[in-house]
Amino acid sequence: MESGQNPITAAAFENCRLCPRSCGIDRRVSSGYCGCTSVMRAARAALHHWEEPCISGIYGSGTVFFCGCTLRCCFCQNHPISQGDVGKELSVRQLADIFLRLQEEKAHNINLVTATQYLPLIVQALDLVRHRLHIPVVYNCGGYERVEIIHALKDYVDIWLPDLKYYDPELSKSCSGAADYFACASQAVLQMIRQTGAPDFHMETGVSEKDGKAENTDGRISCRIMDRGVIIRHMVLPGHKEDSIRLLLWMSENLPKGSYYISLLSQYTPFYKSSRYPGLNRRVTAYEYQKVVDAALELGLDQGFIQQKSSAKEEYTPPFDLEGI
Repeated sequence: MESGQNPITAAAFENCRLCPRSCGIDRRVSSGYCGCTSVMRAARAALHHWEEPCISGIYGSGTVFFCGCTLRCCFCQNHPISQGDVGKELSVRQLADIFLRLQEEKAHNINLVTATQYLPLIVQALDLVRHRLHIPVVYNCGGYERVEIIHALKDYVDIWLPDLKYYDPELSKSCSGAADYFACASQAVLQMIRQTGAPDFHMETGVSEKDGKAENTDGRISCRIMDRGVIIRHMVLPGHKEDSIRLLLWMSENLPKGSYYISLLSQYTPFYKSSRYPGLNRRVTAYEYQKVVDAALELGLDQGFIQQKSSAKEEYTPPFDLEGI
């Protein structure tokens, strides 16, 4: 694709360079590294209550879980859809209708989970309904993105929710087959921040319908909801707290203060192929996680979220039962 061309048109499937793998596969006739052809597939489209509080809010995040992935992490919690066969084909029109349905169900946002491999089609769906869609669009990704793609999405994405998984290239190569992970993800995060500016929120009050119950006696909840901004997620891996701390140091030295939130995750659960990797076949200890939290506070990274140790449970992964598809 020549310089200056839009990298997320339908033509992108002919010689795919949507992610940093740049595998060059003609996805109209074959699967790329992501495991996907040019036919869009998803496994769930429903209100989701387990994102950060300012994303899930009162009624939930309107989350669409797409199939396939550009990383293939050995510990992936979503492996049935990222690297498995679970999922259903979606047309552009069907996806556009899903966006509107989620908005009608009071979703605080449209949350696109692992969407990079289908961007030409997702952008078409957003174009069909952008005049009727009045809630923010969240781009929920593994962080392994091309800066050119982030820039091309500047008029489509309001909230960026990237992972920043690794600092050490050997660790990212071992776990995700991507020695260039930090080189790509760090620049992608910087571009996300440049495009959104400082986080913006509003207060919303309502009645939660989660599980059919009110959250308190009168059912009224006030919650701060994000309208625009960047939340950087980092999941602490067992045995690798020092890599987490190096990441935090890079963030404190290179990202503009006040321009993003961080979300430190303790929810690592030995999933998928993690048992084959020494040290990754156990949960993170309270000591490991607390050391990372302490380092963040010492570095002044105090805007964001931490998790309770109880978050490391399989029930926090949604059922990929094709709900809403």
